[in-house]
Amino acid sequence: MTTPRDLLIVALDRESSRPLERGDLSLALAGAEVIDLLGAGAVTLDGERIVPGYRPALADDLLEQAASALARQTPYETVEDWLWRRGRGLSGVYLAALEAEGQLTRERRRWVPFGAGRVGLADSADRRRAVGRWSGQDPVLAALAAAVGVLDQRTEDSPGVADDAVATVLAAVDDAVRHLQFERQRRAIDEAAFDNVWRGDGG
Repeated sequence: MTTPRDLLIVALDRESSRPLERGDLSLALAGAEVIDLLGAGAVTLDGERIVPGYRPALADDLLEQAASALARQTPYETVEDWLWRRGRGLSGVYLAALEAEGQLTRERRRWVPFGAGRVGLADSADRRRAVGRWSGQDPVLAALAAAVGVLDQRTEDSPGVADDAVATVLAAVDDAVRHLQFERQRRAIDEAAFDNVWRGDGG
């Protein structure tokens, strides 16, 4: 298992402090991929730029895809740029992978479009591993979960992240999710104002 998979399992397994948005989750999954690539020695950070290293054998197909998607020419991609590029639709990719592996179950309903339905987690060793990592207060997993609203905001008592590169990635995820939330709120306000004008409420 990988950090992105653990994050997705935890996100599906626990109540969120706010509605879980796929865009927020996609950004966090992309950040989790960078963190795992850092741990595997496949990349390093030069400031905020992701510098590809050697290509180790990665057991996870999606993490292998992430390594293949790295920008390998200078100037290298920033973590922020990676989050927005790699993160596009990434939650759907991970959901599909877990479902194909039998990690997820879907409750099919009549008159619901194909592929829709309530998603549940199968009882599996991978789920138990992710829950164990969560219960052990893994600081990386906790920070990613907080970013997407699976966990309330972290406090001063929350376990810290000692690795500067990992901390840089986590900060970039926080910033990207906040930006996306701001854009979502701004769009909702603009749509509400348009609706008011359309109904004649705008004067």
